[in-house]
Amino acid sequence: MAVKAKRGKSFRVLIKRSCEAVLKSENFEENSEVSVLLTNSREVRALNFEFRGKNKTTDVLSFPLNEINPENGFVMLGDIVINAELARERAAEYGHTEEREIAFLTVHSMLHLLGYEHENDKAGEKIMREKQTKILHGLGLRVGETLL
Repeated sequence: MAVKAKRGKSFRVLIKRSCEAVLKSENFEENSEVSVLLTNSREVRALNFEFRGKNKTTDVLSFPLNEINPENGFVMLGDIVINAELARERAAEYGHTEEREIAFLTVHSMLHLLGYEHENDKAGEKIMREKQTKILHGLGLRVGETLL
């Protein structure tokens, strides 16, 4: 799996492990690529407005692609945009680490890239919540814990 993340090395490792955990849990065995951008509320708001018509910030955006990269044959799953500013705020609010929040947002977004939805879908929301919890626990992350 190739992950391109703009931020420090520790976050790249965390994001890669989170992406791989989702793919493993979903039995996704094809070579794949995901692009991840950690940015601020202003940028996320602009992207949310441009691509979804919503003039507000959010914690994470997912842009599914599901195309084959002609250069290497990998499945390009899509792009993830994480609002690092909001992740810090939410981590403090929820009483856990920034790392745990970034892992959660990565897992959540990866599930979207693989086709899971929860907006206006109570059953989908329950499925995603259960999958997220199982994957994060598999990574050794619970509320208040840091991935080691």
